[in-house]
Amino acid sequence: MAKEKSRNFTFLLYPDGEGFPKDWEERLEKIGVPIAISPLHDKDKAKDGGYKKAHYHGIYIARNPVTAESVRNKLRAVLSTKDCECKAVAMVQIIHEAVENVYQYLTHESKDAVAKGKQVYAKKDIKHINNFDIERYVTIDVETKNQVLKTLLMLIRQYSIPNILDLHDFVEENGEVYGIDINLFLTTIENKSSILRLYFDGAYQRSKRGKVLEQERREDGNT
Repeated sequence: MAKEKSRNFTFLLYPDGEGFPKDWEERLEKIGVPIAISPLHDKDKAKDGGYKKAHYHGIYIARNPVTAESVRNKLRAVLSTKDCECKAVAMVQIIHEAVENVYQYLTHESKDAVAKGKQVYAKKDIKHINNFDIERYVTIDVETKNQVLKTLLMLIRQYSIPNILDLHDFVEENGEVYGIDINLFLTTIENKSSILRLYFDGAYQRSKRGKVLEQERREDGNT
């Protein structure tokens, strides 16, 4: 049976683990994929009343779908030195929920962590490696998408926008007025090509008809 593959993974790093290098951040950069690292979790309560072993939570975004084993091997390889194999990587797992939720867990601000009363850590201490940007992975709810789509269709009608490129340019220049940034725009138009095509065609026909009527008025005025 083929092993499950994904692009999104979580993992743990133990700074006191065997072979954990001092320049671990620079080494992670060499992998070349977006990675987010939590603040050091050194105040997590254990069941016995003490504290859990200090650790970092990480999010790893692969370029293409790969297995958890592949990510584990890559992390261990890049963190190991010629003299010492790094054994401080643990719990490499596929993310089966929204990346946004896992990102919130980095500081224990996710719904689940808050409900369990876990120690909250400072968001400013999250490390973003290789341009990790959580905004790329924020899940937009259906209601918001529907409202944005209605606004986009209204704009196509109002300004007779004839194609997706002109609509993209319009949102880039004026989106803030309508509460739509480019990420929200791109997320909303996914799988909406059919209705957008109908509106673009209608806008084009309306614009074309308007030009014909204008031309006819000019000709009537010259007779």
